[in-house]
Amino acid sequence: MAEGGRRGEEEDRGPGAAYQEFVLMENLLDKLKLLNYEEEVLVKHNMKNLTRHYFVSSPYLPSNPGEQFYMFTIIAAWLINVAGRPFPEPQEYDEPYANVSNILAELRAFGVKVDFPPSKLVSGSGEYVCLVLDHLANQALKKTGFTFRRPNYPEENQEEESVINDDAELTLSKVEEEMIDEADDGEENLMDLEALKLWRAPTQEAERSSKPDEILESTVDAAEWRLEVERVLPQLKVTIRADNKDWRNHLDQMHQHRDGIKSSLKETESYLDNLQVDIGKTLEKVSSREKYINRQLENLIQEYRNAQAKLREEKELYKQACGGVTEKTRVLAEISEELEKVKQEIEDKGRSMSDGGPVVKIKQSFTKLKQEITQMDVRTGVVQHQLLQAELMVKSNMTRDMHATEHTAGPLG
Repeated sequence: MAEGGRRGEEEDRGPGAAYQEFVLMENLLDKLKLLNYEEEVLVKHNMKNLTRHYFVSSPYLPSNPGEQFYMFTIIAAWLINVAGRPFPEPQEYDEPYANVSNILAELRAFGVKVDFPPSKLVSGSGEYVCLVLDHLANQALKKTGFTFRRPNYPEENQEEESVINDDAELTLSKVEEEMIDEADDGEENLMDLEALKLWRAPTQEAERSSKPDEILESTVDAAEWRLEVERVLPQLKVTIRADNKDWRNHLDQMHQHRDGIKSSLKETESYLDNLQVDIGKTLEKVSSREKYINRQLENLIQEYRNAQAKLREEKELYKQACGGVTEKTRVLAEISEELEKVKQEIEDKGRSMSDGGPVVKIKQSFTKLKQEITQMDVRTGVVQHQLLQAELMVKSNMTRDMHATEHTAGPLG
């Protein structure tokens, strides 16, 4: 019932329950590193570092139940000692179930509820192994005074955020979007360079015509100019972002990949041609050697075939002989059984003929019968005597009655 209920709970946890032990193992490894298990356990026992999924039970990961169980008991004993409870260090040849029972007893002593059988830990891997070690690591961290705290994130500069959101910022992505929008208005997705030249020409002429004929002299103070530059400098930031959707980049990458494939193909073709030639020569040598060996061993092969045929015939005769022996063995067993029955009957009759017990019983019965007859005779005599007395009593009574009647009749006459 408990196992069925546990399976139902695992099904209710959802499809991610199968990967819960991966998360447990990664958290456990971090806690062990905080407790400095490399120097306290691994160096002491000359062991390798644990991998991120060492105690995870999965068909896609290598497993060594003996090594994993020994590592589990060693780390569990060390964590129990760090948590403040004395626990002897397990040995490699100790009884597995005894070690597991002791570890679970210590875990219950810490107030952790254990609702699974000890057999879940004997394999040395699985979710329950990670769960037990995780609880012990928590107790050890609590004993050392370590606590997990929330991270402190640095405050971001509000000035940079305002610079990023400022409209004066120039990004390459916006420029390219505007160029693409202008190019989409035409019949094809191409830039009209001639129109661009015509558009730039008046601007350059206007600039030339607007140039003053005299040398300009600045009337601005240098200190004020530097302050203004410092104030405006964040707004002049230019951020260039690479656009992965640019077809030019994709085209250049395609050309590079094509050139690389061509150069690699040339080298590979030469290697493959040489390999093909070598393989062809080797196959020819193997074929000629095989034909030579077949010719040399043809007589031996024929003898081997004849021997195989004789062996099959002998095996068939052997099977037939085995069948006859089996039948005769069965008949012999039946005859032996009947013979045992006859012997048993003869022994019973012999014991009955030589045994004087029945004669003794007959004599005892005869003696007892005589005693009973004597008792019956005595009883019969007693009964006859009683009958005789009764008859005499009756006769005496009758005589007395007759005399009485005679006396009464006399006086009346």
